[in-house]
Amino acid sequence: MTSAFEAVRDRQSLSKVTDVAPSPGEVLTLVAAAGRVADHSSLRPWRLIELRGRDRERLGAAIAKAEGDKKPSTKPLRAPLLIAVVASYRKSKVARWEQEAVASGVAHMLSLLLDDAGWGVFWRTAGSATRSKPVAKLHGLDKNEELLGWLYVGGKPERSRAGRRKPVDASRFVSRLPGSDTPAPRDGAVIAAEADASALSPSAGGSKEKSDGSKKSGTSKKHGGSKKHGGSKKSAKAKKHKKSTKAAERDDSAQ
Repeated sequence: MTSAFEAVRDRQSLSKVTDVAPSPGEVLTLVAAAGRVADHSSLRPWRLIELRGRDRERLGAAIAKAEGDKKPSTKPLRAPLLIAVVASYRKSKVARWEQEAVASGVAHMLSLLLDDAGWGVFWRTAGSATRSKPVAKLHGLDKNEELLGWLYVGGKPERSRAGRRKPVDASRFVSRLPGSDTPAPRDGAVIAAEADASALSPSAGGSKEKSDGSKKSGTSKKHGGSKKHGGSKKSAKAKKHKKSTKAAERDDSAQ
């Protein structure tokens, strides 16, 4: 089973898909999972609309009307299934932009799940026509709703361009807060590698402890010996001083 990390890392938009599409039941299963996206106050400020078959032609006509074209747009025909993503705003203390972010999150989650399930997916908008009256009317949007775009879904072609997308250089997009004086923690992998290198080094670890131990032992003996010698010298001087004192006392008594 593909891990979440692998699914996200390997995801790629496919601008060309085949004419097969997931069933309504499969879509519902994936939407139930995508709906678990982070959602402030659990408002569920979104809904999705499936466009299949001739519904795509109707969308092409609505786009043409919004753009003033005589011929219907053929762009909606590029995939057998289009999933319209609608931000359905709720009356709440939660800001409008937060609710739109939730709807966008659902769309992104769903695109990941569809890709992981083996379907080709790409996200499209129709420019200014996306928020136009003809397109809104076609989708049956209420006054508190806005269309964000469509997920185009179909089969993955045998010869897709998978793997050609360049990896992201995360260091270009991650930074510290301006003026921060908090030191960055050291990378765990670096610390582990240093610990392993230290354990394998002949001049480190156990041998270092022995070396330190021998130094301490030698130092102790040296200082210990000097203390003993120092003590002997002091003792001899004390005895000599004592004898000389007694002799002086005898001389004083003799006088």
